[in-house]
Amino acid sequence: MEEKYPYKNFYELVEKNAKKFGRKPALFEDKLKITHKQLKHYVDSFAKYLELIGVKKGDHVSILMGNSKEFIIAFLAIGKLGAVPVPINTFLKKDEIEYILDHSDSKVVITQDRFQKELKEVFQKTKVQKIIWHGDYKALDQNNLLFDEGLTIEDYEHIKPQGELEDVAVMIYTSGTTGKPKGVMLTYKNIFSNLINIEKVVPLSHKDRFIVYLPMFHTFTLTATVLLPLYFGSPIVIIKSIMPFSNILKQTLLKRVTIFMGVPEVYNALSKAKLPWYFMWFNKLRAFVSGAAPLPESTLKRMKEKFPKVPLLEGYGLSEASPVVSINRLEKQKPLSVGPPLPDYQVKIVDDELVELPQGEIGEIIVKGDNVMKGYYKDERATEETVINGWLLIGDMGYVDEDGYIYIVDRKKDLIISKGINIYPREIEEVLTSHPEIEEAAVVGKKDENHGEIPVAFIRLTEGSQLKEKDVRAFLKERLANYKIPKNYYFVDDLPRNATGKILKRVLKEKVNSGEYG
Repeated sequence: MEEKYPYKNFYELVEKNAKKFGRKPALFEDKLKITHKQLKHYVDSFAKYLELIGVKKGDHVSILMGNSKEFIIAFLAIGKLGAVPVPINTFLKKDEIEYILDHSDSKVVITQDRFQKELKEVFQKTKVQKIIWHGDYKALDQNNLLFDEGLTIEDYEHIKPQGELEDVAVMIYTSGTTGKPKGVMLTYKNIFSNLINIEKVVPLSHKDRFIVYLPMFHTFTLTATVLLPLYFGSPIVIIKSIMPFSNILKQTLLKRVTIFMGVPEVYNALSKAKLPWYFMWFNKLRAFVSGAAPLPESTLKRMKEKFPKVPLLEGYGLSEASPVVSINRLEKQKPLSVGPPLPDYQVKIVDDELVELPQGEIGEIIVKGDNVMKGYYKDERATEETVINGWLLIGDMGYVDEDGYIYIVDRKKDLIISKGINIYPREIEEVLTSHPEIEEAAVVGKKDENHGEIPVAFIRLTEGSQLKEKDVRAFLKERLANYKIPKNYYFVDDLPRNATGKILKRVLKEKVNSGEYG
């Protein structure tokens, strides 16, 4: 094993925590508490169960489950056998789920009874041989098994944990914002590289408590709120659903949560919510961390006003980077920046020919390090286009300042080129959301005969607002150059999103260019 990697698989973390923190809590779920010793027992038992039904090293096992202790147990048990867990987005529809099950060559799917409709044709349309159901599933047979039976097996001592640093630890399917979802293969080395580097810059310990309410199938949630606490031996407070949000606040208070990970949408709501005095007085929070999408300046400002003693650190990354590339530092935070790269990673800003640009110039962000994915499953061409000489082409536009701090300007594919001039939608969105009556905004490019593209804005107003297009135009005219001001405005009740709340601009762009919005 390489010297800087003390562990070679996730099961070694389970073993270490059981020995070191045996009777201390590993998981909280509602009123249930599971100790590290109990977690190891459940993982061992379920791994044996999987072995008995034919799962072996290298097999792919899908997990289609909401946030739960069962998700974590299944994930770790699959890994113990050297098999590869494939978490699936629970918001997907039947055809999308079947596509991932088939493309991933999953042999087994572990799921909940609420997905019976989505999985009714799975044996006919995919390579899945067995389904393990959690919950009230009645039609049991040799191919449809019960999850809870896998938690009662005692004879598991002979199973030798599998999994080396270079082995694939998990396969995450991208949200498919550009075409079909791709299976991102992350090795144990990729993910341990992330955990070890986060440890170097964020002071965390087994005394911290993490809360997980974002979907566990997402890379940010999986690494930052499941595997990171597991690495330290910290308890994880599992929240099954983001709604009602009051329950998240209640559990944060009751379970004495110290590290709160979220996405911009959550912090936007939190910064505007009227929180009870006892929450503000008695919470044990010592850090907020934001990831998965850019954090608007207005949200950051409100959070600082509301929680002056709790820093909000913005991190940056993507599934293909395991996922964290950079994070703001507690000791030197720069607003609007996503911080410098994690210590062992290199970041460059390059032009279209991959030539490095001078400090302060805007170009594409690329990263190199042990966090860069092994590749896309069954897609060598896409892998070769995305990873060049070890450098991961992220697809975001940004620049680096004199201290090496990264600033995200926009997604490369979201860039609007109007009469040969680059227009960055995020800049316009920042100004729009600084208006007190604009809750959210998304700016996309609309094809135009004379200009090539023109910016158009989708706006969601605050409740009760009577804001009109002319008011928005006047507001922008005082703050932006004329060529940046959107030509059309669409006031909407909602914006299309992926599972972590990121606005799907691709959908908006398709709608506006198909004439749906005139």
